[in-house]
Amino acid sequence: MIAFARRGLVMLMALGVMLAVPTPGTPPPVAQSDNLKYAAIVIDAESGEVLFARHATAPRYPASITKVMTLYLVFDALEQGKIKLDDRIIVSARAASQPPSKLGLAAGQSITVDDAIRSLAVRSANDMAVALAEHVSGSEARFTSLMTLKAQDLGMTDSRFVTANGLPDSRQLSSARDLALLSRAVMRDFPQYYHYFGQQHWYYNGRQYNNTNGLLHQGRGVDGIKTGFTNASGYNLAASSVRDGRRLITVVLGGRSSATRNAHVAELMSTGFEVERLRAQGQLIPVAQTFFEQRGYGISSESSSVQYASITSVAPPTEGTGSDSEPNVVEYASLPSPAPTPAPTMVQASPAQPYAATASTASLNRGNALNGDTLTSLLNGGEARAAERRPTRAAAATAAGGRWSVQVGAFKDEAVARNWLTEVARRFRGHFETAESRVQTASGWYRSRFTGLSEDAARAACGALAERRVTCMVIQPD
Repeated sequence: MIAFARRGLVMLMALGVMLAVPTPGTPPPVAQSDNLKYAAIVIDAESGEVLFARHATAPRYPASITKVMTLYLVFDALEQGKIKLDDRIIVSARAASQPPSKLGLAAGQSITVDDAIRSLAVRSANDMAVALAEHVSGSEARFTSLMTLKAQDLGMTDSRFVTANGLPDSRQLSSARDLALLSRAVMRDFPQYYHYFGQQHWYYNGRQYNNTNGLLHQGRGVDGIKTGFTNASGYNLAASSVRDGRRLITVVLGGRSSATRNAHVAELMSTGFEVERLRAQGQLIPVAQTFFEQRGYGISSESSSVQYASITSVAPPTEGTGSDSEPNVVEYASLPSPAPTPAPTMVQASPAQPYAATASTASLNRGNALNGDTLTSLLNGGEARAAERRPTRAAAATAAGGRWSVQVGAFKDEAVARNWLTEVARRFRGHFETAESRVQTASGWYRSRFTGLSEDAARAACGALAERRVTCMVIQPD
């Protein structure tokens, strides 16, 4: 009897061991749940080319990256003259009741629009996100409806917003691709306000607040844009960096900690810039995704043992509390086997948005690259057509005999100057159809100019811009 009991106990123990050990080739349950939160994308900010994508269109919780869309609508209200930077916002009881991270103003206290913007960009203040939403639209509900409509307008087809601050709500979803589109849109449409996202420190009421984006403090050209965290989302980051005149946008969602998320973003960014550098040197890299995969990024669990930042561990702090320094390490294992990959794609946007290659309607990881002529046409709101079917703007300007110019801005970043030039051309297409768009360099500044205009055309165009609160200057011939 005792021997029988012992045999039964041994069998039970063996069965327990078999159940505890994962089957070879099947990721353990923790790894499977971890991968459900991970997503990433790297794009060229100027061309919109997707250099790398992994789960880029899968639904994810944006957390506080939501505040980029909140600020997009605030910047739009500023540009339209609906609000001003020195307006004072009276904090409502609802705004004051938001959980951390927050600025902590009591109901009835006031803050300027400028300081409220900085509190979102630097501190990720949930209370001020609601206060700004109420100031712009009267209520957060009305404001978030506008957020969703704007997302659709920008081509963010995976996104829906129901809170202005990104606090947990199962209805609020986005994707890595959509957040890259949003990041690109805010620097394109409002270059005069983009500097808010790059502010490392902010002083308010005698206290210094440090930006939650740790990469800003490490240099390497990073100048924005926003972090995010909830238990459901994991550690998120949309970042942008400029090196050697090229700007990349990288979005990573579902990191295990701020430290590993930052490290992963930095690695993806560096790999993207390596692609750009090698291409500039003449090396043929038609599909950047392949280049990333050869370095161990973006390989499915079915074909390799590469694993991304797992979201297990201890309960993390609340969003934006400044605890961005957990010492965790993301490990990557095994090199991928070579596999055929699709042609490079462009981040898509709605036809009204000129900065994305709307001609490509394939999925994010499929499609064909656009040639330069087609892309230029699309960036300016036209349809793709052969270059020989239409004269260039320079030829049209020469034929018109105009030598006057209109300057619409001067910037320290060439990419920003070009993006702003294209945006003005889109908004005021009727005034600049025959003009040539040029970015001219002088004393470290990049001047956005439309050239080849007659005096009357230049003055009329500048007058139209001034009516819409767009700064401009008429430049007479030398």
